[in-house]
This record gives sequence, structure tokens and C-alpha cells, in this order.
Amino acid sequence: MLSNLQARDAATVLHPYTNLAALPQQGSLILERGDGVFVYDVDGRPYIEGMAGLWCNALGHGREELVEAAAEQMRKLPFAHLFTAKSHDPAIALAEKLKELAPCNAAKAFFCNSGSEANDTQMKLVWYVNNALGRPQKKKIISRIKAYHGVTIASASLTGLPNNHIDFDLPLPQVRHAGCPHHYRFALAGESEEDFASRLAAELDAMIEAEGPETVAAFIAEPVMGAGGVIVPPRTYFEKIQPVLEKHDVMLIADEVICGFGRLGEWLGSTALGMKPDTVSVAKQLSSSYLPIAAVIIPEWIDEALRRQSEKIGVFGHGFTYSGHPVAAAVALKTIEILERDDVLGHVRGIIPHFQERLRAFADHPMVGEARGMGLVGAVEVVADKASKRPFDPKRFAAAKVVALAQEEGLIVRAIGDAVSICPPLVISREEIDLLFERLGRALDRAEVWAAAEGARQAA
Repeated sequence: MLSNLQARDAATVLHPYTNLAALPQQGSLILERGDGVFVYDVDGRPYIEGMAGLWCNALGHGREELVEAAAEQMRKLPFAHLFTAKSHDPAIALAEKLKELAPCNAAKAFFCNSGSEANDTQMKLVWYVNNALGRPQKKKIISRIKAYHGVTIASASLTGLPNNHIDFDLPLPQVRHAGCPHHYRFALAGESEEDFASRLAAELDAMIEAEGPETVAAFIAEPVMGAGGVIVPPRTYFEKIQPVLEKHDVMLIADEVICGFGRLGEWLGSTALGMKPDTVSVAKQLSSSYLPIAAVIIPEWIDEALRRQSEKIGVFGHGFTYSGHPVAAAVALKTIEILERDDVLGHVRGIIPHFQERLRAFADHPMVGEARGMGLVGAVEVVADKASKRPFDPKRFAAAKVVALAQEEGLIVRAIGDAVSICPPLVISREEIDLLFERLGRALDRAEVWAAAEGARQAA
């Protein structure tokens, strides 16, 4: 039976990424407070926040410095916009800092409120700039199968997941999807990671040739795919992809929404993967998720094209009411200050080996086909048969079962298809990592009992 809060929630709130038909029976987990890497429900029960919220709560809960940064800015200037040649110090200082940290030849930062808006802006800028450069045909953007770039009409088109397209009449016609760089699932028998990377690069080259290089403007990629299942690219992948892009004069857009600000042990994931992007999208950990803020970082040549086109038209006709909101910008600046001052990236680099060791130990579990990850993010892919890699019947919702059992064990993780993803706050301790994986291990053990009792391993 649902509690009063759960019933009110089910009656009034339209929940993202939720089975809306099942919610009135199951009810939501109603959270009340957070402290460090733990969150507490309304009954006071603690859970390890094993997903850092949605890949975003870098510094954990209860960081009073972030609260004070917001309060101080609220008292001083609670709102100001950036339209029509107006600005404020927090936005200026944050843009300067992003230019300093960017893995590209950065000139300007455009502010928005989410990763979806950032990648939507990326698509608009690609079209706008190519019109400004006299290349009206060069408009197609290549993403990848299983990529996740957001849920606006444009960014959901870039996303390469069926549930983001079905019955939304997506993707847009200017978007293509190249092969997914998941070696475990898509490599040929006996194909090494390097050979798989070579094949993907060759397939991308052939795709661009078939589309016509004069029509292909950009390739967008996450350093490590997040919401597609935590997919780490095969060795030499970007090393082989980038010459293909350069050959055809195709921009590389780095979607750093999940990987940025320490997730892979570097300020930006592009550095960890050897990417050399033209433009960058950032969000999530930029403010440790305490307030919504995102940005698109652009190079000088794009900025110059925007200036020329603005002179021609009379205005740069893009922006959001809350672009560079002063309170959100102040919190983002304080987040970066804490990351630097407390050497959080050094802490992350120090605990990555232990995190990955505990993660990869699950490769031997009878429920797990692959345990994969990089930095402080990972996933276990559940399978019905380890030898053949045969997945469970989708109607069994096996990964969701593991997630539900983990929640009973006091751990919040997330099911993505057949994968159970793990992405804790960057400030998690070695002891808390052990506790996280102990709870996940018990959930997997219980799921194995469930699979045997329910005959879930049988082929559909």
C-alpha cells in the first residue's frame, strides 16, 4: 500500500524515465535529505547514492560552502540575464575558468541550463556557422548507436537509444548514427580492441563518403558513453576516428556532460581519452548538481563566424532566460574552487584502482557477462548465459530486478538495458566503495536466486 506522499506523488508528478503504468502500484522512493554519499528516505533509511544522483553530484550532499555561495549571490544579485549586452561577474568569471580548463582552443562559453540544452545548442551552432561560412549543405551530424546526448527534439535525435525516438517522431533527418564502440557486444569473433577500433573508423569513413563529405558537418561523442550503458571505447578508438574527421573536415563535438570535472580522473574526459574536440558541452558536475547550469565552449573560428553573422543579421538570435544565471554560476565557481583546493581529482585518481578492482571482480559472478568501466564510473551487464553472452528475455527486466534488490540492500544504482550502472560521488572513500560493492554483490546474489526460481535463464 502506498504512503500518503507516494499516493500524492503518483497522482500529480509526471516522472521522467519511469514506467508510468506501474508507478501507481509500486510508488516512488521519496527522499528527504542527504549527507555525503548517503541519501535518506522519509522513514530515515539511508542509501548509498551509487549514481551520484544522475551522474552529477560530484561533491556529495551537505556541502555548506555551496549553500553559502548560493545564499551570498542571492542576497547580492539573485537574477540577471545575459541578453542584449548585459552581464555580471559570476558569468564572466566562470567563462574565464571554463576557457582555462577546456581541452580545445577555447574562445567563448555559452551558458544554458542542462546537457540537453547544451547539445541542442551545439546542433544549432553547427547549422548557423555553416550557413555563415557559405556551406549550406554541410548540416548532417553523426552520433553513435547507444549514445546519450539529451532529450530535447535536437539532442534526443543525437541520442542513439530507441526509447528516446519511438513515438516521438525522432530522430530529425539531419542526424545519422554510426556504430557503437562496445567491444563486448559488437566485436567480431576473435577481433581485438584495436582491430575493432580500426573497423569502426573505416565504417565511419565509408558512412561520410556515402552521405557526401560536403553534407556532413560534425561528429558528436561522449568520451565514455554514460546513459547508453557505461561503454568504454576500445583501445585506439579516438586515435583512429579523428583522422577520418580531419580528412572530411568534420568537427568533433565532445559531450562532457557526464565525464567532465573529474569523473575519469582528469578535468575533462577528452584528456583521459586523447580526444581533440573542436567544441565541448559541459553540465552536471559543473555545479555538483546543486543548481542547474551547463555550457558550450567554442573555439575562435566559430566565435568569429558568429560575430560576422551577427553583424549581417543584427543579432545572435539564441539564448535562454536563465543562461548564466548568477546564482548557478556562483555555485559552479565555488564547485570548481573546491575541486581545485581539496585536490578532489587527486583523490579520484587515488581510489580509481580500488573502485575498478572491486567492479571487475564481478566478472566472475554467474549473473554477469561483463564488468566494465573507467575512472569512477562502471557497469555490470547481466546475462542469461555467460558463454554465449545471451541476454535475458527483455520481459524479465533482469537488470531492473538487480537495481530493485540493491535498493532493498540500501544502494541506489540504475538499470540501463541489460546493464547496472554505478557512478558514485567523487568524494566517496575507499571504505564507502567497499560498502557499495558489498551491497551490490548481495543484490546480484539474490538476483541469481530469483533467476533460478523463476526460470528466467530460459531462452524466450
